[in-house]
Amino acid sequence: MSAVETVNEDSLAEAKRIIEAGGLVVIPTDTVYGVACDPRNRAAIARIYEAKHRPRFKALQVLLADIDQIDGLGLDLPAPLNRLAAQFLPGAFSPIAVARDDCDLATISPTPNGTRTQGIRIPNSATTLRILNATGPLAASSANRSGSESAQTVEEARAALGDMVDLYLDGGPTQGHVASTVVAANPLSRDGIDILREGVIPQSVIRKAIHMNGGGFGA
Repeated sequence: MSAVETVNEDSLAEAKRIIEAGGLVVIPTDTVYGVACDPRNRAAIARIYEAKHRPRFKALQVLLADIDQIDGLGLDLPAPLNRLAAQFLPGAFSPIAVARDDCDLATISPTPNGTRTQGIRIPNSATTLRILNATGPLAASSANRSGSESAQTVEEARAALGDMVDLYLDGGPTQGHVASTVVAANPLSRDGIDILREGVIPQSVIRKAIHMNGGGFGA
């Protein structure tokens, strides 16, 4: 039976070992519980889709401990997402980064125009950032069966995913079922962005932020 552990040095070391071995770990975030794995391990990523019964066309996010980690992953944030990230991260804001040729993430999604993209996020949670600092960046999706309500407690996540997950980290109840707001850059759209999913941060707040401090689409 999969273990449920509080977040401490021992459980973080175990989570790191499991991730490096291609396993799955459920972690708390600032919004909901997520099921996570090594973003470069295709077999582990396939396990997340299998555990959730999630359609493969739905991409996974990559959770980071710090925005500076995106460069090491071979990712760039196009304008105006770079400016928005400075205002909303850490937090429930998920910008869509663009992958460079040196990006080896197995979570990358191709687009019709030939670019490759990856949604990223830095959770506004000291516990989650502690986990991410121990494990490194993680590919993640909400810890529930696809189409079901997201888990706010480790018990709800355990009931949804059972022994498909190797370790559950218990960080206490999360703030709510509403997920992050996902935003992509699009110079042909209003304000230069597309709101792909409206979540905790309303799109009106996102759009207003673009025009603060002089607006524009530069860095």
